[in-house]
Amino acid sequence: MRNKILLVEDESDLALIVSDTLREQGYDVLTAGNGITGLDRFKAEGADLIVADVMMPKMDGFKMAKEIRKLSPIVPLLFLTAKSTIDDIEEGFEIGANDYLKKPFELRELIVRIKALLRRANRQEEIKYELGRYVFNITTQTLSYENSVLELSYFETKILEMLANNIGRTVDASELMIAVWQRDEPSNRNSLHGYIYKIRKALAKDSSINIINQRGFGYMLTINDTNT
Repeated sequence: MRNKILLVEDESDLALIVSDTLREQGYDVLTAGNGITGLDRFKAEGADLIVADVMMPKMDGFKMAKEIRKLSPIVPLLFLTAKSTIDDIEEGFEIGANDYLKKPFELRELIVRIKALLRRANRQEEIKYELGRYVFNITTQTLSYENSVLELSYFETKILEMLANNIGRTVDASELMIAVWQRDEPSNRNSLHGYIYKIRKALAKDSSINIINQRGFGYMLTINDTNT
């Protein structure tokens, strides 16, 4: 069965190029030129994934996403954006975006990201890690300890996932920032340090878990098995 993608983009030339490319990849593509039309098309025809510009007339991508999330909390949503500040990016993820791509972008990268989002959406099983006495659920973005469940933000989930995939190994700070924000800048380093602090607090109930700051390099997640 062919996946249906809703492309919401007000730049007509870009919309034509992207929609033609996606159809060549075997997807059914619906298009809309603004947030209002995009929302109407989603209500009427649905979609397996939404690719949407942020800055659009009538209704921008953020406002459209808020309305779509009321209708479907799980449909994958990828933002195309010329906005580049951390605040803008965080706003998109807090609304419920699953990924974003900065303009201008390579069509090949867009296709790779779409395929990854659809694969994740089609998985039936939840992706979980056991971290000491915690259960880290990437699918639901939660961290469970005994009978308590803490909801994590997108950024906390992404950072902790990378650390959990490399237990006992240092993850370069630049690698973390590029994975989360797609660039390594001084302002991102401050944000990364802030999220690491939040993750440490979230894991503080198990003293066997530690996130070590390898100054000048990055961060390492360690778990002392003798204390679990």
